[in-house]
Amino acid sequence: MKLNIKHMIAAFTFLGMVGCDKNFEEFDIVGGGAPAAVELSTVIPEALPGQIKLSWKAPEGDYAYMQIRYYDPLQKKNVCKIASKGTTEMLIENTRARFGDYTFYLQTFNAAHEAGTVQELKARSGAMPASYTEKSRAQVSLTVDQLSCNYPDASEGYFDRLIDGKTADPSFFHTNWHSPQVDLPHYIQIDLKEEHENFAFEYYKRDTGNSDGFPTSAELQISTDGEHWETVSTLTGLPTTRQTKYASDFVMPGKKFKYFRFNVLTSSQNKKYFHIGEIAFFDADIEKYDPETVPLD
Repeated sequence: MKLNIKHMIAAFTFLGMVGCDKNFEEFDIVGGGAPAAVELSTVIPEALPGQIKLSWKAPEGDYAYMQIRYYDPLQKKNVCKIASKGTTEMLIENTRARFGDYTFYLQTFNAAHEAGTVQELKARSGAMPASYTEKSRAQVSLTVDQLSCNYPDASEGYFDRLIDGKTADPSFFHTNWHSPQVDLPHYIQIDLKEEHENFAFEYYKRDTGNSDGFPTSAELQISTDGEHWETVSTLTGLPTTRQTKYASDFVMPGKKFKYFRFNVLTSSQNKKYFHIGEIAFFDADIEKYDPETVPLD
């Protein structure tokens, strides 16, 4: 079967992307002087996450545009894209590593829509990244003996107030504000006693008329032994309004741990302490969606 290039190319130019005929090998070359072809040796494919980038050197001779044709196994259809003269790269989106080689057919055309030689190129996609969704979070019950702090205040650093279910004064926890003060960071540490992995952290701001000492940035840190620590999330722009709940996004550290720290780096009005009304630690149930393995149907 022969394709009517004059009519088909006009449609391609109008749409920019269309499905292609299943027969990639047959192209009708009409008229004299064929357009300059892209040198296949200059075409460089690059595997990107869920994408294929094609780069090439523009032909030195005359041509008007180039078709890039391929079969998309995800959409289960033929696709044709148009690269205008002078264009030297194109990004093929929503591809998958699972499909192996994609076969591309490159063909230039002149202003009279006369077709040049079809050139074949094979390229692979990088893997499309997986996505994660939090299905639920379950609060972990804490006791006073599991809590500690590097600089608790002598008169207002009572750990039971962090887990008594109350957020209004006088139920709050304060790190040291008496002289001599020690620069931040100050932390609240939890000995979880058993291994945890995916988690979330929540806390309530103290219910007070004071505007100083609210955490404004902090690190969520984990440890397997209570000695060596790793920061798995950094929180910034934390709220500074009274009795406000803050809930972190879920954190996936990729490893199990037994110790956790809420490590406060800065507080409102640049104070060398922080105060907090209530804390809660949660196990997070995370669902993974992997485009590279999910059944296509």
